[in-house]
Amino acid sequence: MDATRTTRHLEETIDNFEKQKIKDIKTIFSEFITIEMLFHGKALEVYTAAYQNIQKIDEEEDLEVFRNSLYPPDYSSRLDIVRANSKSPLQRSLSAKCVSGTGQVSACRLRKDQQADDDDEDEDLDVTEEENFLK
Repeated sequence: MDATRTTRHLEETIDNFEKQKIKDIKTIFSEFITIEMLFHGKALEVYTAAYQNIQKIDEEEDLEVFRNSLYPPDYSSRLDIVRANSKSPLQRSLSAKCVSGTGQVSACRLRKDQQADDDDEDEDLDVTEEENFLK
């Protein structure tokens, strides 16, 4: 009789465990599927907008813009803009040496001062020599 009661109690415990397991799995998968549907729904919206934007592209207009960029109307003014916005290789290498921290701070300061103002060249040399002497 005791064995029968214990067996019945174990069967009920196993049954309750299995019910809870199925309920938990159902909840987990339902939440997972809901999240995935939201993600893919949003992705579909983004892909739809991208597709519509691609369809709106005017091929002839883009080709015309491309052709115009190949042959600019005023080559010399374009070259002047490029020259004004670019540094010479020497200026770039001096800037890189000064920034890299190679221990040549005085020399870099001297080079920058020479580029900025040629009139004060002698003063900069004196200041730089004094800094080196004090080190």
